[in-house]
Amino acid sequence: MLSQSASSAAVVGPDGRHITLADLPAPGIQRWVTRRKAEVVAAVHGGLLSADDACERYELSKEEFGGWERLYERHGVKGLRTTRLQNYR
Repeated sequence: MLSQSASSAAVVGPDGRHITLADLPAPGIQRWVTRRKAEVVAAVHGGLLSADDACERYELSKEEFGGWERLYERHGVKGLRTTRLQNYR
């Protein structure tokens, strides 16, 4: 469970704006657009939530989230586009 200080903390998002847990996509999201994936990866990298918390919150496998992280680290936000996955793998 997240502490009170973690819930009010903010990290720099993929577009340079600060994001908090309240700014992240709602659990149960069905459509993962590039921006939402990038926000979750940035939140994990910034320490807003752990990778395990993100996987649990969004019902992601560790492999799926790990793939997002690798693509984001190598290619930035554009690497998270599903229509471009073949170009970046």
